Amino acid sequence: MNYPVYNGSADASTIAPSAALSPADNEVEDEDELPIFALERVQLQFQISSLASMAVSNNILYLAVTSGRILRIDLNNPQDIDDVELPKLKAPGTGSVREIFLDPTGSHLLVTTSTAENFYLNARSPRAKHLSRMKGNIISAVAWNPSEPSSSTKEILIGTADGKVIETYIEPSEEFFKREERFSRLVWKVPGGLPVDGLYVELLPGKPDMRRLLAATGGRLWHWVSRIVRHAPGDYSPTFTKFFDDENTAAVHVDYSTAGDPVLAISPDDENFSDDKAFAWLNSAGVYHGKLYTAPTTPGLGSIIFQDSKLYPESSLPSSPASISSITLTKYHVLILRDHEILAVNLLDNTIVFDERLPASDRFIGVTSDVKNSTYWAYSTDSIFEITVTDEDRDIWRIYLEQNRFDEALRLARTPKEQDAVAIANGEFLLENNSFLEAANVLGQSSKPFESVAIQFVEKKKIDALRRYLSVKLSSYKPSHVMQRIMLASWIVELFMEKMNSLEDSMATKESERTTEPEIKPATNGNHKQHKLGEVTEDETAQLFEKPKKPRRPSENAAEAELKRVRDEFHEFVEKHKNALDRKTIYEIISSHGRQAELLFYANSVGDYSYVLSYWVRLEKWTEALQVLRKQSEPEIYYKYSTVLLVNVPKETVDTWMRMPDLSPRKLIPAILSYSLTVGPGEQNLAVRYLLYAINSLKSKDSAVHNTLISLYASDKSRDESALLEYLQFHDLERCYDTDFALRLCIKHQRVQSCIFIYSSMGLYEEAVDLALKNDNIELASVVADRPSDDAPLGKKLWLRVAQRVINKEHGIKSAIEFLKRCELLKIEDLLPFFPDFVVIDDFKEEICAALEDYSKSIELLRKEMDESAKTAETIRADIAGLGSRFAIVEPGERCFICSYPLLSRQFYVFPCQHAFHGDCLVKKISEISNVRVRRRIAELQLDTQKAVTAAPAPATTGGANAAGAAGAVLDELDALVAAECILCGPYMINSIDEPFVSEKDGQAAVEWEM
Repeated sequence: MNYPVYNGSADASTIAPSAALSPADNEVEDEDELPIFALERVQLQFQISSLASMAVSNNILYLAVTSGRILRIDLNNPQDIDDVELPKLKAPGTGSVREIFLDPTGSHLLVTTSTAENFYLNARSPRAKHLSRMKGNIISAVAWNPSEPSSSTKEILIGTADGKVIETYIEPSEEFFKREERFSRLVWKVPGGLPVDGLYVELLPGKPDMRRLLAATGGRLWHWVSRIVRHAPGDYSPTFTKFFDDENTAAVHVDYSTAGDPVLAISPDDENFSDDKAFAWLNSAGVYHGKLYTAPTTPGLGSIIFQDSKLYPESSLPSSPASISSITLTKYHVLILRDHEILAVNLLDNTIVFDERLPASDRFIGVTSDVKNSTYWAYSTDSIFEITVTDEDRDIWRIYLEQNRFDEALRLARTPKEQDAVAIANGEFLLENNSFLEAANVLGQSSKPFESVAIQFVEKKKIDALRRYLSVKLSSYKPSHVMQRIMLASWIVELFMEKMNSLEDSMATKESERTTEPEIKPATNGNHKQHKLGEVTEDETAQLFEKPKKPRRPSENAAEAELKRVRDEFHEFVEKHKNALDRKTIYEIISSHGRQAELLFYANSVGDYSYVLSYWVRLEKWTEALQVLRKQSEPEIYYKYSTVLLVNVPKETVDTWMRMPDLSPRKLIPAILSYSLTVGPGEQNLAVRYLLYAINSLKSKDSAVHNTLISLYASDKSRDESALLEYLQFHDLERCYDTDFALRLCIKHQRVQSCIFIYSSMGLYEEAVDLALKNDNIELASVVADRPSDDAPLGKKLWLRVAQRVINKEHGIKSAIEFLKRCELLKIEDLLPFFPDFVVIDDFKEEICAALEDYSKSIELLRKEMDESAKTAETIRADIAGLGSRFAIVEPGERCFICSYPLLSRQFYVFPCQHAFHGDCLVKKISEISNVRVRRRIAELQLDTQKAVTAAPAPATTGGANAAGAAGAVLDELDALVAAECILCGPYMINSIDEPFVSEKDGQAAVEWEM
């Protein structure tokens, strides 16, 4: 037979699934002008007659002809059509196709006939299989497995026309004798045997063992929530066997009168649709619809669903002699089929948005939908129609808005203008219902005039709501709107301060009322013990002196909690919007309300630590001030508060300074000097510790720092100079202080030892010795007198001053002389002028004898030295006399050590070291290695020699003798310059140690020596 082919002008691969069957009129219009629903006849190149049923799922379309033919079309590839014939309907009189049922994946199709024969067709199979176990049952409804199987149906529920609900498991098989049904079991029977008109099963979120079941039976709609029986993999057993038996899962139902042809419809799947699924049940009264809530997962869920469900009466439709025959659901509408008319009713406001009528000759059989792809179809006995849906939710937000369902309206509003309209309406609704805080959140995001909203909150004295509104409005402004943000932020801070003050005032008032309430004395009972007059028990005494304690009221605790909440909100606001706060303005606002804690929090948040420090300093909270200071890294703030902190908390302040190595010690000197004035006698000057840290650890060379330390040491109230002396001795080699300044300070504060040390370090030994002697410190004077070791006359002079003081001070001449023996520069004769006139020689006779013996030894030593000198002089005279006869032997073949030519070829010089040179070679070499002055002098002597030789007269004459004498003097001077030392082993060679062996003048030899 010839297979029918669709008349599609476009390539099937480029056709959208919902339009794969090309509509007759494919004009393109602007989407905003297109109606939401449109009915378009699908044109086919083949004739369809006696169409019994149609089903579409997952873009797979099935057409069932009453004669038993099943046409399967993949809408993604519509040119390929599968034509399947049911095996038992070929012969006449064997019945006809009654209805087909397709699972959501488009993989499994069930076919039922008028003779109660049932068939199964798998999407991968070209043949339909007879379901023998289902024989005798006319299928009227199918509840597919919610896990959406593909290779098999898994467990499904089948409703029949005689009121049975059967659970079965169908798995296709190619074996001839093997049945497709793994099992088939009756699980429930409708009371009264009414037909099952609709079934639907779905999972409940988070409950893998729980199922929801909807069943339409005649004039009743059932709802179950119960648990199924789960089996191990490979165990093909029913799962709904106990589903209907559990007493805790009693069915919930709603009843209407029995309809002619009831239908149960479920809304399509849509990932972008966040609302719950909807159901619609066609009954005799109309369309009963509602939401399939997923919580709570209890049997009472059905009651909640039915309580919120509504009935759309058929009487609301335009009058017609025909009744509703079929329905299907879209996201927001129900499509109603009535004879030759299709209508779309909005389930939110019950308005009819679509009404399409076919010619009187056509009559619709049913409507169906693809729940996976949200496409909708209608069919008659010989035609197929697609109900196209364009932008279904374009105006839904308006309906939600009219119903005050603002969250749904905002979710569906697309443009900023629509969203703003929703926000304004929502805010006004909340205001009318006194939900001021919620209204503030919503109106803050709307375009409603600012002054209008603010005035409403002010007039109603809803300050919290006003603050919330201003905060939301502030967040909506861009950073570029500086003035608006500053004004709003300042106003919000003002409201925060007013709120906190109001809460604290309320708490104070309640506390005052509580403390002034009269104390209620406990009533006495008959067992009260009587005491004698004047007798008081211990318990009564304790009660007399015990301060009455009154419990805090719940309202007071609530006020404290509210105050804490508001304070936390203020902190959060400051941290979030600190850039929108003007410091000067905020300081004035908070200060005007006396909120010191908030003032400090704000200053800390914006990093105005100078303000925080000044605040703590004004309150003399030094610990808090130092805690703030330690967090700073800017040196200037340390300098600013250095004086006041050092004076009041010196130890902690010095510790803080030492943690900050970037500080300049010079800039802290004013604070150190101010603090030093406050240090009393016996107290430790803690500033000295920091100066030592700066000098020793920071390696400060600043003279001001060193001078300050000397000043503190010198001006110390104690007389101990050890610290100052230690410092001066340690820095004696590298003096970073001003010695004149240090000396003046030491003199001013009578630091004698330090003065003496400074004098000595300056080389003023006489002043140092005089100062030591002036203070009767002979020992120190002796130490100073020993210092100029390289200047014996000065040392002797100093020791003479010390000796004079010692001799004058010591009553015993013996002891004075013993002391003066420490100096080797002084002799007994140097001391004699200092002895008093009445001293007899017996007191220092031994010293005089020792001195005379020393002189005798010296004379003897000098005599020996004179004898040795005489012998040496005699030896020198003998050597001089032998110089005239000194000679050197020159071999005939000896050569010049400079030019290597025979030495005897011309005038030459021979040195005691046996080195010999030509005269001209030696003069030339000496000229090269000597300085300019020597070189010039040699040239002058050579010129004079030549002149003397040229112009020399006869030697016998007087003039000749004088000329010869002059020439000889010139030659002697030339010899002295040239031949004073050998150039190879004398000073010349030693001085040339830094010269290279070869020079650039050596040519090839220099090249060979290059690295």
